[in-house]
Amino acid sequence: MLTTAIVLAAGRGERMGALTEHLPKPLLPIGRETLIARQIRRLAAAGVRDIVVNTSYRAMQLREHLGDGARFDVQIKYSDEGEPPLETAGGIIRALPLLGADPFIVVNADVVTDFEFAQLRPPAKLGTLVLVPNPPHHANGDFGIRGDGTASAAAPLYTFAGISVMRPQLFAGQSDEWQKLRPLLDAAVAEHALNAMLHRGLWIDVGTPERLLEAQRLFADESLEPSDKP
Repeated sequence: MLTTAIVLAAGRGERMGALTEHLPKPLLPIGRETLIARQIRRLAAAGVRDIVVNTSYRAMQLREHLGDGARFDVQIKYSDEGEPPLETAGGIIRALPLLGADPFIVVNADVVTDFEFAQLRPPAKLGTLVLVPNPPHHANGDFGIRGDGTASAAAPLYTFAGISVMRPQLFAGQSDEWQKLRPLLDAAVAEHALNAMLHRGLWIDVGTPERLLEAQRLFADESLEPSDKP
């Protein structure tokens, strides 16, 4: 069972325009919750108890909204990167001292999904990537799945869902400076060092106002509770 996770929340969300001028994207509302509160609640329901949130843009607003995690029955620690943020790999590497030596879940704060985190297990390899069928805005995909369950670069390709399990060893020898995740994943895939699984359920990458509206429509019957207001 996996009990540790990092929720990636450092991005500015520039494509959201005025929506994130005074608010970090993870605090945008989806139904009765903010994006990041929904993610943390679902992680807690899967048995995750220790969560690291990496922050940069409007970091204090995220801290004030989430606090120490007690209302979710988890413990939240923060990995502050300053500005500009360190990109995905750099942010994870900076947070490694807070994540410990065991495998941990990595999830983007701005993904709305019904994926059950309890499905994830400590990987035999360096990690496990969750993939989804390609959405219109990412039609070419990222990774395939071999017959033995390992991730590949061969077609058919699916889209990386922003959900994974990673071992700290995936980042061995890397510095906590600005660094994208994709080159590290590509290198590990070439070595058959990552597993992959396909999720065919709900998945929305809230990267634009249009996709935010799509997600909000799905949960329009929910009302934002006072405790979850940003």
